[in-house]
Amino acid sequence: MRDIYPFTAIVGQERMKRALILNAVEPRIGGVLIRGERGTAKSTAARALAALLPDVKVVEDCRFACDPDKPETWCTECRERDAAGEELPVAIRRTPFVDLPVSATEDRVVGTLDIESAIQKGERRFDSGILAAANRGLLYIDEVNLLDDHVVDVLLDSAAMGMNIVEREGISFTHPARFILVGTMNPEEGELRPQLLDRFALSVNIHGIRHARERVQIMERNLAFEQDTKSFREEWLPREEELSRKIDLARKLIDQMQHSDRNLLAIASLTASMNVDGHRADLVILKAARAHAALKGRSQINDLDIALAAELALPHRMKMGHMQQNDIGVEEISQKIEQLVGSREEESSANKKEKEPVQKADGPKKA
Repeated sequence: MRDIYPFTAIVGQERMKRALILNAVEPRIGGVLIRGERGTAKSTAARALAALLPDVKVVEDCRFACDPDKPETWCTECRERDAAGEELPVAIRRTPFVDLPVSATEDRVVGTLDIESAIQKGERRFDSGILAAANRGLLYIDEVNLLDDHVVDVLLDSAAMGMNIVEREGISFTHPARFILVGTMNPEEGELRPQLLDRFALSVNIHGIRHARERVQIMERNLAFEQDTKSFREEWLPREEELSRKIDLARKLIDQMQHSDRNLLAIASLTASMNVDGHRADLVILKAARAHAALKGRSQINDLDIALAAELALPHRMKMGHMQQNDIGVEEISQKIEQLVGSREEESSANKKEKEPVQKADGPKKA
């Protein structure tokens, strides 16, 4: 097994690490695209995240690793077994990491139905694909910009729905496809089409670290890792376990997360003011803000959660172009939220006063 560099030992690149962790807490956010030059720890971070993710409870003999506690997400086979009264055995497994090859075809990704078996023997036979292997895990696509556009579209559809549905000649098969989608690319090798870029929930532009002291840290840690991998991993294990525990607790808290009308107004006002097309950004910001609040152990989102989420969800969707990603920061977004919500509340208050009936003064009393 390949030695994995600890996630918490990665120097700098805080935006990238935050985007990955938020998707680990809430895979329904819809994935993250990491754009950056060579040698900036893109693939290292993706593999390291998968290694520290909490173990998952699965139906032991299910090839799709269905969650025994969520029957509504079960595959066709588990549903049929349960309907027949069979007790489904449970096991604990490590979170899978699946590396998608650039040459992958649609059939290799989604799986195939054996029509010949269905016609001749009356049997439904499904040969699972990469989406099945990635369920409940992390699906990593290196050089996603070189992958066939149609395959990328299929992956993003499955990530958004959380299910893979294969239909052919009146026969269908369904299985869960809930995974953390991580795509990395070097912009020098070509760009993603704008339609596909928008489908990635979060996007991060990263560059080589310019600070000399941090570059020294990178060299020192990498040398220590190469010289004695076991000791290095043991040194960082407490931090890895702490982050893994926080992600696990946040996953349990996410469905209890609450938001106010003011939070929704802040998100809508922000996306409208930044000239963002469509409504996908609004939903992504809300989901990412909920994940960040859960990670902090809270049950209510606030303006900082929204600003941190917007920093990752907006730049590649703004009409000024995704190359401006690093021109927008949390502080600027936080100030904008405060201004926008403040002005909306003042406007609402003024409109309310205008609608209030004017009370007439009493006239002089008659003698």
